[in-house]
Amino acid sequence: MTQTRLFTADVLSEAVALLKRGGVLIVPTDTVYGLVCHPDFPDALERIRQMKARDAAKPFQLLAASIEDVQRTGALKTPTAQHYATYWPGALTLVLETASGATEGFRVPDCSLLSKLIEACGGYLRATSVNFSGEPPATSLDCVPEEIQEAVDLMLDGGRLADGQASAVIRVMPEGEVHVLREGRLTSKV
Repeated sequence: MTQTRLFTADVLSEAVALLKRGGVLIVPTDTVYGLVCHPDFPDALERIRQMKARDAAKPFQLLAASIEDVQRTGALKTPTAQHYATYWPGALTLVLETASGATEGFRVPDCSLLSKLIEACGGYLRATSVNFSGEPPATSLDCVPEEIQEAVDLMLDGGRLADGQASAVIRVMPEGEVHVLREGRLTSKV
């Protein structure tokens, strides 16, 4: 049986240690519960893909601890990207091209404890919502499918999340063109 802990500062060191060993965790965010792993462990990302029965071509977002962590990748190089980054931290994923030419979906969550966890792991965590592909995301641990609960290394309980709506996803092209890939509560504001 997978261990469940309240998501408090007391559990951060245990969670960081698991992530730095290639573990997969369920964590509450400012929107929905997420499956996270350290980006240096492709096997952990593949575990998440299998848990969700997710298409191999569908990318995972990169949670960043701060806007500065996103800036370090060179992804906020256009005025349009910089404009949208003013909505961070929050429920907005920006799909941007990094300085290396890679395309990443970045999000800076509005959750100080989660930001501390991400920061302790080097500033980034790979993430996706906790659900089977095509199903609604989990707003509490009670909503997490049993098969996923049993497949993770640790579940962090933040109670029932009031919002329950996944982040808006906006693609900002290098030339500044904008595409809304998924509606969210911030879409009407940006």
